[in-house]
Amino acid sequence: MKNVAVLGISGSVGDSTLKVLRRFSKDFQLTAFSVHTNWKKAEELILEFKPELVCISSPNSESRCLGAKYKNTKIIYGEEGLSEIATHPSVDILVTAVVGSIGVVPTIEAIKCNKDIAIANKETLVTFGPVINQLLKTSKSKLLPVDSEHNALFQLLETKKPTEISSITLTASGGSFRDLPIEQLPHVSIAQALKHPTWTMGPKITVDSAGLVNKGLEVIEAHFLFGYSYDQIEVVIHPESIVHGLIETVDGAVLAYASHPDMIFPVAHSLFYPQVVPELLIERKPFSWKSLSFREPDQSRYPALKLAYEAGRTGYTAPAIFNAANEVAVDLFLREQISFIQIPDIISDAIHTMDISKSLDLENFMSADQAARRFVLEKYNKGVALC
Repeated sequence: MKNVAVLGISGSVGDSTLKVLRRFSKDFQLTAFSVHTNWKKAEELILEFKPELVCISSPNSESRCLGAKYKNTKIIYGEEGLSEIATHPSVDILVTAVVGSIGVVPTIEAIKCNKDIAIANKETLVTFGPVINQLLKTSKSKLLPVDSEHNALFQLLETKKPTEISSITLTASGGSFRDLPIEQLPHVSIAQALKHPTWTMGPKITVDSAGLVNKGLEVIEAHFLFGYSYDQIEVVIHPESIVHGLIETVDGAVLAYASHPDMIFPVAHSLFYPQVVPELLIERKPFSWKSLSFREPDQSRYPALKLAYEAGRTGYTAPAIFNAANEVAVDLFLREQISFIQIPDIISDAIHTMDISKSLDLENFMSADQAARRFVLEKYNKGVALC
């Protein structure tokens, strides 16, 4: 039996992980988990799974009452608690499902402790890719991608030698505005942005998807995960969200990974790896798909995708600046401080104005992340306090 820890268990990836843990209770035990502010969810899961360790990562002190209720479960608080979970001796595999750069430090600590990591926190590799890959060279950790697209590529790439592959392709739904006339984009609302056509996700990643920022982040993540150049990583709009990844072989053939759009597939694969998932997860026959369509992303609709490639090719701290600027810009949009179409403009401003440092130490990447956040806040925040 594997002991599983989940950072960010109250989100959509956390929910899918819980489905797998409940279904395969003889194979996995939930040993530790974190929530940010949802302490009621934490209480429910403590009663159900009786974990050894639970972290409430928000500094909000109202939830400290949990510590007196569950004598067999240790309750910890704050971002330091995430690292305590990541390095807990009982944990065999860590699922990093928190959103944003908060997931970086616990991931690094888990690698240092040789933990296997089912990674759904794309910001870790986008912001700190060179640092993470350097740490992995001296660690026994396996980095197992949980994002549906990267997990699909991971499985496809295992079937071929690197010399047999010419390119890899990430699919994208196109997000909430894929069919909206471009001239209407300056006037879209938050509610419209949060209506994703395929997936149920948190607000930040749903907004990212609407502008294809998430796919840009995934392109950078794929570069660090699989080692392919940016010229070998492509993106295609696939509205049905059935095909999650494709690889093109040197002879021109294309292999595709397809499944019903449900995160239970990549989560189960990552938790069971290197063993295969032992039973049917969801039955969907290919004839139920009816049709599959693909089209190139329109750069005028999705300018942030081009910026992500630019940041990736620039390298060093450019991806960290891209990610941090986007995080703050999305927060500003969700607080009605900027319009949706300002998000890529803000990202562009940050990566073209700020200095790119070529130092590859951890502190340098952290400094670039924080500097980009300050840059965006000082220039674009309209005096409203941000959390």
